[in-house]
Amino acid sequence: MSSLNLDDFTDLIERPDGGVRRDAEARRERQIVPPGSLGRLDELGEWLAAAQSAVPVRAIERPRVLLFAGDHGVAELGVSARPPGSADELVRAVLDGASPGAVLARRLGVPVRVVDMALDCEPETLPDEVVRHRVRRGSGRIDVEDALTIEEAEAAFRAGVALADAEADSGTDLVVLGDVSVGGTTAAAVLIAALCGTDASVVTGRGGRAIDDLAWMRKCAAVRDALRRARPVLGDQLQLLATVGGADLAAMTGFLLQSAVRKTPVILDGVVSAACALVGQRVAFRAPDWWLAGQNSGEPAQVKALDRMALEPLLDHGVTVGEGAGALLALPLVQAAAALAAELPEMAEAEESKGAEDPEEPVSLEPQGPDGA
Repeated sequence: MSSLNLDDFTDLIERPDGGVRRDAEARRERQIVPPGSLGRLDELGEWLAAAQSAVPVRAIERPRVLLFAGDHGVAELGVSARPPGSADELVRAVLDGASPGAVLARRLGVPVRVVDMALDCEPETLPDEVVRHRVRRGSGRIDVEDALTIEEAEAAFRAGVALADAEADSGTDLVVLGDVSVGGTTAAAVLIAALCGTDASVVTGRGGRAIDDLAWMRKCAAVRDALRRARPVLGDQLQLLATVGGADLAAMTGFLLQSAVRKTPVILDGVVSAACALVGQRVAFRAPDWWLAGQNSGEPAQVKALDRMALEPLLDHGVTVGEGAGALLALPLVQAAAALAAELPEMAEAEESKGAEDPEEPVSLEPQGPDGA
């Protein structure tokens, strides 16, 4: 029996400051560029102001990429194009700077933190700062068994909470959230199907490395079987994560909820982070107000989850590689929105500046002769 009461998050999470948002909207109306002419950037700037409780909005100066890693037993069924238990190879590529997410993060100057929650490898093969939060070696095969015990699910969830506190305490002002997993999109599809009340075929996608039709059918069958096991525990979100989630998904859910408590904005990446966000919404209905959907990956389950949370993706590039890559592509957009909201002058300021730079020549009323004398 878990000692964790998720209902506490409902009371702890407040919405971004509505009064500050109205002040940001009023300031935007006074700026020299007409309101609405910057499109979605106007909305983003106002959202950031409310999240920061600051007008003008502060620049995003200390973003961080946080990646939760794990292997999922359901990958044994051939539902992924990658071999089961091989997520550690993806983690090493990130750590070596040789993965798409790592390349983008390096180009944008954003530090990356990888957290092993359930990789199927010896912990000694990875750095201590990566493996220190590991709950178990690989999550269970969710079509026939629980992914975790309830104690393991609680430990993973609490690890996510602790990481959110650590990021907030260190001054991180925005988190780009992603996953590094094998089999994770299958678990995510099950969670989303269960919470949205849809069938397996509606949410089953092709994964990060696209699978063929035969593998898709195996994946669809696995989602269907796991969905039968998920429905009886829909009323208990921690038990749901233990039954058909995984240690990485449980930790990510805890991280998202505590980030909302600590008023830290988060950009979601793909279907896995969307699934965890959907679980978080079921726990605390105000929590999604602190999250942005970075991109539409093209996974059908992600579309379902974002629609349920009323989150509109910032980009639509179909990036399915994971590792926070799609959300990282959206980060410069968010930073641009903050810069425009903060630095565009107001109309009165612009007029004063123009007057100071171009003083009008005095007009003489004296009559002048032909030679100007």
